[in-house]
Amino acid sequence: MKVAVIGLGAMGMGIATSSLRCGLDTVGCDVSETQCAAFAKAGGGVAATPADAALDADCLAVVVVNQDQTEAVLLGDNGAASALPKGAVVLGCATVPPAYARDVSARLEAMGLLYLDAPISGGAIKAASGQLSVMGSGTPEAYARARPFLDAVAEKVFELGAEAGPGSTMKMVNQLLAGVHIATAMEAIALGIKSGLNAETVFEVITASAGNSWMFENRVPHVLDNDYAPKSAVDIFVKDLGIVLETGKREGFPLPVSAAAHQQFLAAKAMGLGREDDSAVIKVFAALSGIELPDGKDKDA
Repeated sequence: MKVAVIGLGAMGMGIATSSLRCGLDTVGCDVSETQCAAFAKAGGGVAATPADAALDADCLAVVVVNQDQTEAVLLGDNGAASALPKGAVVLGCATVPPAYARDVSARLEAMGLLYLDAPISGGAIKAASGQLSVMGSGTPEAYARARPFLDAVAEKVFELGAEAGPGSTMKMVNQLLAGVHIATAMEAIALGIKSGLNAETVFEVITASAGNSWMFENRVPHVLDNDYAPKSAVDIFVKDLGIVLETGKREGFPLPVSAAAHQQFLAAKAMGLGREDDSAVIKVFAALSGIELPDGKDKDA
C-alpha cells in the first residue's frame, strides 16, 4: 500500500512516521523544507507538491490546519485530487465545518475517489506512537480502502456514519470541550496565583481532585515550565471555537460558555500570541490582573 501524508506538522509527522513504521510505503509533503528533511531522515519519501505525493497513492491523508488549506492541497494548483488514481481514498483530518466535509466529499466522489471524513485527536505524542483516535464517517468502501493505514496510525477508529459530516460534527463537539477546558484551566491557575497560591501546588492538588481535566493536566505544565512553544497554537482555537459558534448561530443554539472561551483566545491573539501554545491564553489573565507567571526555573519555590 502506498500512502501520502500532506502536512508534516506535529500531528502529520507522527502519522507519517507511524505509517512508515508499520511497513507502508509512505510519502510526505510539506511547505517546510525542515519538516521534509526530517521525514526523509526517518526513511520516508518526500514529494515537492501534493500532486507529486498523490501519484499512485492508494490512500492520502490531509493533515493540515483548516478548510482553506484542505481545499488548496486537494483541488488547488498542483493539488492532489487530480493526480490520485481512481478508487483511492482521501482522509480529511483537519478540523473543518461539517458542511465543508460534505461538500468536498461530493466533489471528490464525482472524480472517482473515495472520501473519509476523519478528524483526529490525541496530540503529537499519540500521533507518533500510532495511538490516535479517529472520528470517522464515510462509506464502507472508504473504510475498507483506508483500513491498513488506519490500523497503523490509530488506536481507536469511531465509525460515526456512512457519509461525510458526522465525523467533523463530532470533532467540533470535542473542540468545544477542549477549548473551554483550556480557557478555564488557565483562568483557574491565574486565580490561584492571584490569591497567593503556588502554581505548582495548585497543579498537584487539582490533578488529584475532582476539578481535574485532561487539558488541565496536559497544558498547565506548559505554564509551569514557561514553555509556550506551540504544540497546539492559540490560533487553532480561534478557528475551532469559531466553527462551533457559527454552527450554533446557524442552528439557533445558544453557546454562552463557548463564546466566553472564544473571547479569551481572541484576546490572546490580539496580544500577538496567536502562534504561541494555546496555554498562552493565561497571559490574558496575567495582563488583566498583574500576576507574575512561573518562570520555569524553580517550580518548587
